[in-house]
Amino acid sequence: MSSSVKPILADATRDLARFAADTPAEAIPGSVIDRVKLSFLDGLGVCLHGSTLPWTRHVRDMVVEEGGNPRASIWNSGHRTGVANAVLVNSTAGHAFEMDDIHKESILHPNSLAVPTALALAEADGTLTGRDIAAAIALGAEVGIRIGNAATTSLFLNGFHPQGTSGAFVAAATAGRLLKLDAGRMQQALGIAGSLGAGLMAAQEGAMVKRLHAGRAAQAGLQAALLARKGFTGIADVVEAGYGGFLSAFSRTPNPARLLEGLGDDWEVAKVGFKMYPNVTSIHSALDALRAVLVEERIAGQDIATIAVGCGRMTFVHTAWDYRPAGVTAAQMNMFYGLAVMALRGDVSVADYAEDRIADAGTLAFIARIKIHLDEGLEQKGPAFRHAARLAVTTRDGRRFEREVHNRRGSPENPVTREDVERKFHANVGALLGRGDADRLKQLALDLENQPNATAIVGLVAPARHP
Repeated sequence: MSSSVKPILADATRDLARFAADTPAEAIPGSVIDRVKLSFLDGLGVCLHGSTLPWTRHVRDMVVEEGGNPRASIWNSGHRTGVANAVLVNSTAGHAFEMDDIHKESILHPNSLAVPTALALAEADGTLTGRDIAAAIALGAEVGIRIGNAATTSLFLNGFHPQGTSGAFVAAATAGRLLKLDAGRMQQALGIAGSLGAGLMAAQEGAMVKRLHAGRAAQAGLQAALLARKGFTGIADVVEAGYGGFLSAFSRTPNPARLLEGLGDDWEVAKVGFKMYPNVTSIHSALDALRAVLVEERIAGQDIATIAVGCGRMTFVHTAWDYRPAGVTAAQMNMFYGLAVMALRGDVSVADYAEDRIADAGTLAFIARIKIHLDEGLEQKGPAFRHAARLAVTTRDGRRFEREVHNRRGSPENPVTREDVERKFHANVGALLGRGDADRLKQLALDLENQPNATAIVGLVAPARHP
């Protein structure tokens, strides 16, 4: 049937594959590599913190029990296993606590996909250099992000998790580059990966499986590249096929122009933002707005009578469902919970998502003061404003304060500094690494392109440091 249906954009899969396989490392702008290195540092810290969490340990224990050819490390464990299973665990860790990076348009968190994939392959092949790793992450993320851009928010609104679906392309292109696939086999790797991605958004309301979406996507993308190297074939036009292709099946209303426009000149990977709160990105603008009111107007939670938030449809669907304490995932995905914590404590931290905090009676009682609605004005501004929020606080003595935040702190439009990202890294690894090892890992990550191989980096992330 596919041959009788016009492709969405002819030869898109082929052209993306050629870009990933054939772009010389020196053609990637230095500013893009600098941005990738900062994401690499952030990704290492996020993965190490995520390695300590129960859902990651479940996946790790399953993999350790199965055994495997010990070619790549399961981080913070002292165990080695097959490359694909190491990636499964380490990428699950990367998405284990809602702290991985975010590309707004594609709704992808590329570092939890690309960083574990790249390091596992580099550990298994000592000839791969830091320069190879940096280029593979840049090109792999660029390809996956562009496919996510073309899928638009309709993929998410159809109920699919972009991390688990579009994310498989990030890993496939990253792996294919490090495996030195030619353009034809890279195209097959993408063609295989498109059939393997999966992930349903109902997981956001209380399930460990959301964390696994990143692990499975990374594992699937890596396996796709390994199969392509052996001559296994996939769907050659997987991205653009008019019937049963990735965009036509998952998105249904794609924007195909976003696949190739500016390819090689306008780098999407340079537009990846950092998360400065440990929860879903869609609520960060509302949290920023409320924090501004609390600080600038010098009011406290007990002073607040009501909080009203307006947001676009994507954020409303994603985060504005009635909160119930159904686990850490549900708390991290929910705007009501995040706003209540911010109002009562003046900030939102990792501690607020501990199992013994997410059902706090005071927090649950405060939620009754919060109303969230779909703001048609923000919705009409388009996808670029999908994180935007309009917030109004009324106090018990009748005062009213309003704030409107279009771009959350940590986004490319409202950036944080390198020092901010370094502080986040140290906060994530502080319980695992001594200051000396943390500083050494930071130095290695920020000098990635000059490393002869991955040995020193793996030597710091692999040992068991936490039960």
